[in-house]
Amino acid sequence: MSKLFGTDGVRGLANGLITAELSLQLAQAAAVVLGHNAVDGGRRPTAVIARDPRISGEFIAAAVEAGLASSGVDVYDAGVLPTPAAAFLVADLDADFGVMISASHNPAPDNGIKFLARGGNKLSDALEDAIELEMDNPVRRPVAGDVGRIQRFADAEDRYVVHLLQTLPNRLEGLKVVIDCAHGAASGCSPEVFRNAGADIVVIGADPDGVNINDGYGSTHLEKLQAAVVEHGADLGIAHDGDADRCLAVDHEGTVVDGDQIMAVMALAMRDAGKLREDTLVATVMSNLGLKLALRDAGITIRETAVGDRYVLEGMRDGDYSLGGEQSGHVIFADHATTGDGVLTGLQLAARITGTGKTLKELAAVITRLPQVLINVRGVDRTAANSDEGVQDAVREAEAELGETGRVLLRPSGTEPVVRVMVEATDIATAQRIAEELAATVQERLSLEPAV
Repeated sequence: MSKLFGTDGVRGLANGLITAELSLQLAQAAAVVLGHNAVDGGRRPTAVIARDPRISGEFIAAAVEAGLASSGVDVYDAGVLPTPAAAFLVADLDADFGVMISASHNPAPDNGIKFLARGGNKLSDALEDAIELEMDNPVRRPVAGDVGRIQRFADAEDRYVVHLLQTLPNRLEGLKVVIDCAHGAASGCSPEVFRNAGADIVVIGADPDGVNINDGYGSTHLEKLQAAVVEHGADLGIAHDGDADRCLAVDHEGTVVDGDQIMAVMALAMRDAGKLREDTLVATVMSNLGLKLALRDAGITIRETAVGDRYVLEGMRDGDYSLGGEQSGHVIFADHATTGDGVLTGLQLAARITGTGKTLKELAAVITRLPQVLINVRGVDRTAANSDEGVQDAVREAEAELGETGRVLLRPSGTEPVVRVMVEATDIATAQRIAEELAATVQERLSLEPAV
């Protein structure tokens, strides 16, 4: 069997890769690895399951619940909720593990199955491998009173909402917020949280019908949010993705505020409150150099990781840091969550505005974002990108030209014959020129096509 788990669970076309049969088998295997093997004594393991509103999530959830219960796991069905809500509920209920059914920001035909370990933490590679191996073993089939029960987790959303409200340093009265829920999992809870926090809210993209998730709304389609903020004279806009584990923002003028800017604002807020442990932010190598320069001037260190929120989490745990995230809007507040939480991030950002009396535009201005150019060079030997002497000579020349006011990054794809060339510079023309020159060098030296 080829490896099922990717960087964020098992994801693919619903009824293509993600079938009812596969969902059942994965659940049965997870019941053993995360349930029975992890439980001391004779009690039945427990699991929390949630999903985003994709229509395919209904049959996938039914298959997963059947697989778990038939394997002797008691299941708490939390219904439609964000991924970070599922993670919180696993910990809050002290369940043995959790399952989130979602394909995040992907279009509606896709879906995915993501398992959460005890405490609401993401699985290690070793646990994912163990689940795949267990799928080849005989299925556990208890009988009579040893099969699991399935029950509705009736107060799941209320618990999550209360948790989020308890994280606020101050209320949001006097703030007008437009919330774009991407017709996704936060369509119910995000407006409720902001309303209960005292904000005056306008809601868009909150009418999920099973097939419109991420369709023209949400963090990957910000145009409607930008227009709505200006139209309603709002102080800011908040955009979630389909499973609400990320947040991007829009200031009162309709200008996008990305994850790097949000992290800078929150790092300064947490430092001022004495909550930024070791005065350190964990971010990926793709974060804009402007973030590092701004925080360096503020006395805050950035620890860099590989791209992916799982690597950010690992970096945060290694140093017991309290804040980390990605440019895409995955922001992790370790004191309140085990994963990126778009609703939590939006709340904290809004609270910083009301707490300081400054506009989001003023707060985000702490960063001067450097122009960034990314070129994907295809059909090349990605494994040689960081060892080919000619490519490395070209990189060194580019870095010498840019000095401390620019940056070069070559990232080989993990799965395709692609090398990503990223260049930052003080002006877009310089970034574009150097990126094109480096891309040409990579193409010339590492091409998989025979020379003509």
